[in-house]
Amino acid sequence: MTPPQEAAEARTVHVIGAGIVGVCTALYLQRAGFTVTLIDRDDPGEAASFGNSGSLGTASVPPIGMPGTLAKVPKMLFDPLHALVLPLWYLPRSWRWFLHFSRNSRRSRVEVLAEARNRLLSHTYDAFDPLFKDAGAEDLMQRVGRLEIYESEASFADAAFGFELRRRHGVPMSELSGDEMRELEPDLGPGAVKGMLYSNVSHTVSPLRLTQVLFQHFMSGGGAFLKEAVTGFDIGADGPRRVLTEAGGHEVDLVVLAAGVWSRELARQLGTRVLMESERGYHSVVADSGVNLKTAIVAADRNISITPMEDGLRLATMAEFCGVDGRPDYERAERIYKTATAILPGLKTEGGTRWYGPRPSTPDSIPVIGRSPHHPSVLFAFGHGHLGLTMAAFTGQLITDLAVGREPAIDITPYRPDRFE
Repeated sequence: MTPPQEAAEARTVHVIGAGIVGVCTALYLQRAGFTVTLIDRDDPGEAASFGNSGSLGTASVPPIGMPGTLAKVPKMLFDPLHALVLPLWYLPRSWRWFLHFSRNSRRSRVEVLAEARNRLLSHTYDAFDPLFKDAGAEDLMQRVGRLEIYESEASFADAAFGFELRRRHGVPMSELSGDEMRELEPDLGPGAVKGMLYSNVSHTVSPLRLTQVLFQHFMSGGGAFLKEAVTGFDIGADGPRRVLTEAGGHEVDLVVLAAGVWSRELARQLGTRVLMESERGYHSVVADSGVNLKTAIVAADRNISITPMEDGLRLATMAEFCGVDGRPDYERAERIYKTATAILPGLKTEGGTRWYGPRPSTPDSIPVIGRSPHHPSVLFAFGHGHLGLTMAAFTGQLITDLAVGREPAIDITPYRPDRFE
């Protein structure tokens, strides 16, 4: 265990949520001298941190909502092979989120949000590398880039603004022809017409094992873990006195809320209303896929991420808005997986595992990071959407900055918890 890097006050911290964000935050707090307890109803890394596409890097500068996105939504919703799913019955519950999403899709807002995302993304490796090294997790990462594939010149041209945003923010990228992509990945078929290679993107061979290795390093450094479902707080004049769980209550000094989509309700109990939706994703891992990929790839026209992992090829897709507990639609996800044969003709999708889970998505595509507006002893660290893995370690550093009372490494105003009120 690396000796503590800062002389923090002798205080305890309870981190609610043992996904990748919570675990990385716990590690950085521990390095700063805090006594840290993680609390989660599940074992570490078993929610969205288990099911993500495994990518980590600096390329995801453009927000999810881009100019022109809303005009395409009606067609997306009626296309049974599109990854966007929004049942009509869920609109009354989510209309405010989509209203804000619409406002944040304007070009002027996109420019601001891209800058806010880049502030976090640009620190990805500097924040993760010490944790990987100390935990012995370096062999779980493959720094081989990510290939984004387009099936027509028109769809490639349609992505030009996103490419421009990345270039302006210093993202290393190389435009490739179909033949150049097939030299890199011989299993790609003629459907791959144009592509962009992002050399500064890595992928993990196992998102779950990565979180578990980091968690075990946390435990070996004196950390504690409570497998309990948090239900609320006992709040006194100076803020939360106890975290309440189904098993009882735990006295607290400092609390970090890093529970993904479940943070919304807990934040509400603490007086802060955060606009965040469960954007459900699906994946299938195929052990015998029939293809051999070196890089992670994204089939951009089909919204499918395809990542080689230690247990097979992981196919990930879908942005399904139906709440945390809505019924899963595996059939739609499997139909989308099968369309990936347009670029990987030898791909076999049969016999894969099934998984679905909720991404904590904000309408402006940036996370909630900062001190509670109502309780100085509570820090928020959630809402990372598709980028929980990528932003986890630097989020942990920023939360630790706040916990020890020093100025954060960057201006965290864009991520403030009360920006939706």
